[in-house]
Amino acid sequence: MEVIIKIEVKDNNVEQALRVLKRKLQRDGFFKIVKIRSNYEKPSEKKKRILQENIKRVKKLNKLKNRI
Repeated sequence: MEVIIKIEVKDNNVEQALRVLKRKLQRDGFFKIVKIRSNYEKPSEKKKRILQENIKRVKKLNKLKNRI
């Protein structure tokens, strides 16, 4: 998987560019993937995590639907 993220540095402000990069990486879920893949995850734990993520996603979608 190859993703290209382009950040422009304006007025030599590297610190702001780094903040923008971190924000974009966080939105894409990069840090979450790195954390998960840093250690071995047993298949049973992986199933449990995926199930919990799906439940959380469905609850969030239902919550958004109820607002409308």
